[in-house]
Amino acid sequence: MATLDWIVLGLFCLGLAGIIYWVLKQKEETSTDYFLAGRDATWIAIGASIFASNIGSEHLVGLAGAGASSGMAMAHWEMHGWIILILGWFFVPFYARSGVFTMPEFLEKRYNKGSRSVLSIISLVSYVFTKVAVTVYAGGIVFKQVFGIESIFGIDFFWISAIGLVVLTGIYTTLGGMKAVLYTSVLQTPVLLIGSIAVLIIGLIKLGGWSEMMEICRAVPVNDYGNNMTELMRSAHDPEYPWTGVILGSAIIGFWYWCTDQYIVQRVLSGRNQTESRRGAILGASFKLLPVFIFLIPGMIAYGLNAKGIITLPDSDSAFAVLVKELLPIGFKGLVVGGLLAALMSSLASLFNSSATLFTVDFYQKYKPQASEKELVKVGKIATMVVVVLGVLWIPVMKGLGKVLYAYLQDVQSLLAPGIAAVFLLGIASKKTTPQAGFIGLLTGFILGMTRLAFKVFGSGLSHDNFFYKVFLQANWLHYEIIIFFLIIIMMIVISMFTRKADPAAIRGLYVGSATAEEKALTRASWNNWDLLFSGLIIVVIIGFYIYFW
Repeated sequence: MATLDWIVLGLFCLGLAGIIYWVLKQKEETSTDYFLAGRDATWIAIGASIFASNIGSEHLVGLAGAGASSGMAMAHWEMHGWIILILGWFFVPFYARSGVFTMPEFLEKRYNKGSRSVLSIISLVSYVFTKVAVTVYAGGIVFKQVFGIESIFGIDFFWISAIGLVVLTGIYTTLGGMKAVLYTSVLQTPVLLIGSIAVLIIGLIKLGGWSEMMEICRAVPVNDYGNNMTELMRSAHDPEYPWTGVILGSAIIGFWYWCTDQYIVQRVLSGRNQTESRRGAILGASFKLLPVFIFLIPGMIAYGLNAKGIITLPDSDSAFAVLVKELLPIGFKGLVVGGLLAALMSSLASLFNSSATLFTVDFYQKYKPQASEKELVKVGKIATMVVVVLGVLWIPVMKGLGKVLYAYLQDVQSLLAPGIAAVFLLGIASKKTTPQAGFIGLLTGFILGMTRLAFKVFGSGLSHDNFFYKVFLQANWLHYEIIIFFLIIIMMIVISMFTRKADPAAIRGLYVGSATAEEKALTRASWNNWDLLFSGLIIVVIIGFYIYFW
């Protein structure tokens, strides 16, 4: 990078340091202050944090790489703004009335303690060994490529950038808590957007425009059934993204991630009221329309530029980093590197804070209810540091297994999502869903999902005629996910017929139709026609996108 790029990057880092210093000046006396920013966040901070937390290595490496290798196939997952609207319009009132800190805590109120413990364990394990690990690994890869530095003092620059990313993010997350996550996102989001839009525009200009990109990619077959890179809907026989699985399958993953996962929902829980939480979700939904254009399409541009010999693409996962390195003018490169740093740090910060919240509230406070507020904040900071250390210790494993594990990331999410999604959906939809049904549904979904993952990792030698291969591996990953989802729903309905229902008074306000007149009035007063208008515009854009790329 040129001197001007380093200056721009330095200014960004100074701005980030200034925000963190301001946050640290705000005394955090209670656990609510530390974990949920005092439940006083505004819609701008919530929306920016939802977006910045979501944009991680999956996008910088995975989504751009998917665009370069398979075109529009992964766009389904990025057009889930409508699911974030469901979070804002449907789930926010339930979560607000429950007054919970965590999603496992909500399940305890709706079902039982066992459900809370199971979801807490699932969430913590998945955060440390998938999201944290993949983000750290990808961060090391991206910065090594962008900076073009092989080593410093004989140390591989991968290690320096990866460990530096974890440690720096861990420090400000540990010290600042949720406020640090929220308010650094307000700076990180515009920087990331400006830099990524610059990559998109300059890339299109270098390639020869939108029509040229579409023409090049339209000529590239992606399967044996006549589909090309520009098509969203692919043959039912497509081995990876059949239309019979991708629509509902991606929606189940989206529902789990956007409406029930602590990592995202914690941002909404920090809102000062339903209005701010809902509008934050609407803003986050509008931002969610952008990754296709600022990451996936640049991946397709990288493919086109490589095909024309303008750039050299060593592999699809390096698409975005190569565009930044080869195309951007002096000054902009520093801005985009700041955006990359922002995305990875924000994603990690959210993971660290969510993990600390889960451990402190769902384990420590549960078994030591007499703990003081100061003690809970201290434990939260220690838990954050432990997750940071685990992230660092996992880097050597990622160095050796990174690409394998990254390839399994979407698969892992498809295996975690159906059971959790079914349990939340039925729990809120009907008071007839019993505590026993919720617990067994959650446990069964996790076991069925992890069984398939175990066979994928260790069962490569199984014959296609083997019983276990046919049951757990033969089905397309999206079809398997859908089967689990409906299997859990049917099983929960049956179990609910034969087990004791929860006391309606104990779960009042936690399922559809149980809110009091005052609670309904409060929710109705929390939105107006502008909220409806902007939500409607997001739906219109999504429909238009599907029509264009169908």
